[in-house]
This record gives sequence, C-alpha cells and structure tokens, in this order.
Amino acid sequence: MKISSVEVSVFTYPTRRVSDSAGHSHPGEESQAKMAMLTITTDEGDCGYSFAPPEVVRPHVVNAFFRKVLVGQNPFDRERLWQDLVHWQRGSAHQLTERALSFVEQALWDLIGRKLNMPVHKLLGGFREKVPAYGSTMCGDELKGGLSTPDEFGQFAEKLVARGYQAIKLHTWMPPVAFAPDPKMDIKACAAVREAVGPDIELMLDGYHWYSRSQALTIGKALEKLNFAWFEEPMEEESMASYAWLAENLSIDVIGPESLGGKHHSRADWVKAGACDILRAGANGVGGISPCMKVASLAEAFGMDCEVHGNGAASLAVVGAIRNCRWYERGLLHPFLEYDEPAAYLNSIVDPMDEQGFVHLSDRPGLGEDINFDYIETHTVSRD
Repeated sequence: MKISSVEVSVFTYPTRRVSDSAGHSHPGEESQAKMAMLTITTDEGDCGYSFAPPEVVRPHVVNAFFRKVLVGQNPFDRERLWQDLVHWQRGSAHQLTERALSFVEQALWDLIGRKLNMPVHKLLGGFREKVPAYGSTMCGDELKGGLSTPDEFGQFAEKLVARGYQAIKLHTWMPPVAFAPDPKMDIKACAAVREAVGPDIELMLDGYHWYSRSQALTIGKALEKLNFAWFEEPMEEESMASYAWLAENLSIDVIGPESLGGKHHSRADWVKAGACDILRAGANGVGGISPCMKVASLAEAFGMDCEVHGNGAASLAVVGAIRNCRWYERGLLHPFLEYDEPAAYLNSIVDPMDEQGFVHLSDRPGLGEDINFDYIETHTVSRD
C-alpha cells in the first residue's frame, strides 16, 4: 500500500460563530465560513480525512511538504512520516506550523483506522469507553443575556450543571472587551459561578494570558479560596520561569503549557522546571495525535495528569486512550448557541454527551467523524 495523493478541499458552511479582532469566538448573525478537508488516498483506494481552517494549510504547504513527504510512502509508517515532516519544520516553522503538522498527522491516523476498521482510540491503547466532560465556556463578552456580567456566568453555569456537566471551565473577558483585562472582574465571575453551582462541581479558570505575575498571583489566591481545580494560562507561556514561580506560590494546580510550541520537548522542560502541576497538550496544537501521546506518557512517568486541550475527534481519541486524564473539554459553550447541533458538513457530532455528563467514545472506524461528503462536494469552492 502506498499513498497516491494528498488533496485539500475548501468548502463553505453556515455558522453563527464570529471572531472578534483578537480572534476570540462569540455568537453572531449567521454567515458563511470556510473549512478545509484534507484527504489522503492510497493506491488501494483507502482514504483518511481531517478538518482545519483553510489558513492552517496553504497550497504551498501541501505542495512543498505534505506531498513531498507522503506520496509514494506506506501510511502505516506513520511515525517515520511524522518525523520526516518535523524535519522540514526547521527553517519553515512559519509555514509548516504545529497546526498544519497536526492536520496531516490526524488524516494518517484516520486512514489507518478506516483501513483496519478500528477506532483510533483503540489503536492508541483503548483505555476507556466513556469520559466525563467539562463545559468550556466562550470568552466573556458584552452581549446582554450572554456572558457579559459575573451574574450571567453564574446563570449559565446553573444551566450547564442541569445539562449534566460535572465540571465547568471559565474563559473570562479579554480584549477587545472594553474593560478587559481586569483581575477583579475575573474573580467576581469565578465567585458567581461557585455560588451558583455549589461546592461539588469542579471549576477551572483559563485566564487572560498577558497578566503580570502579581496579577496572576492575586487571581490564583482567590481561586484557592473558591476551591477551583486548576488555573490555566494567565501569563505568557514563553516565560517558563514565571510559571515555575506561580506554581511555587500557589496551592491550586497550575496547568500548562497550552499554546506553547515545541511539542513534547517543551513540556519536558516545564516538568523539570516545576512550572506546572498538570501537563497540557492538544492533538490540534502540539503537532498531532502522536506528540500528544508522547506528552501523556511523559506526564505519567512523573506521576502527573495530562489534560488534553480542546474538543474534537483527535483530542477525544487521545483521551480515550490514556489513563492520566480526568476530563474531556467540551465546548466552546455559550447561552446563545446550541453545541449539540452538528455543523452542516457532519451528519452528527463526534462527542455526544449523556445526562450524567459522560461523552462516550465512538466505535466508528478512524477518528469517528460522520462526514457529510455530499454536502462538502456541493459546497466546495477550491481544491489543491
């Protein structure tokens, strides 16, 4: 079996999610967005698929890296192919980004799973069949009745608990919201949510990532009193020393790094430096499923949990395959949006949740996405 082609189809789909000037998602009027589907095909007719925003994978990236490395190769040599792609990141990391690397690596896993008629989470190890989800909110906003005040965060948290969530993670206000960043408002929102849900629901805060050390410490001390489970990304993650200092000065768990590059290598440095109590990696942002599994194994070797960042098929597959992860991140959630309604290019969502707050791992082959190929074909605007 050899890979015969690597193609990217860009298509349109309706969405009510809009991005503000800083890139944060919020509810808005329905509009047409674009999504890219990567298809890896073999000479035996087997295919693997993955999805990412079109800006993640430009035509030059497909031609200069994906096709150069993959075409003519056996897709089951996944680790070697991934390492070969990593080699090409040297001097080209601004083009072949961690996100782009994740995009192609996920399609390889999907192809292998489909070929073997097995879910990827089983190929990775198959640790569990279900996992509790935490509801991950959108960032605070200025929409009346949305997430514009601490009380509205509290009211939304009550609805999430009623839906079945056993834990909630807040994303509070960030620029361009007029008053953000504001540690006092963050603390008020966290206090309102704790009061609304009571003492038994686990809570987390994903903070504004440009706070100073003193501001992060102030918020962290407040979270300790509110019995929050973890504190995530309040400062620039390039400053590992700042996180080591924060972890030393707080009893609440500090989790990270979330968005820092460097795959498993940078995470190893964080463990050695004592910069976190829980490691963080996401299949979409750390270079793929494989490096995410490497981070999980690294964490396990040091007796640490590895909480997988972000929702979606790839991250869920990793969560289903490892022991040292307590939660699946389900979101981003907002009072004005219905999470359980699938995007037009999918027939169903990959992470349905039951009334007890558990997401069940799919038994569909590959990454488990139920793709509406007819819709994608009809709405494709370009192919590379």
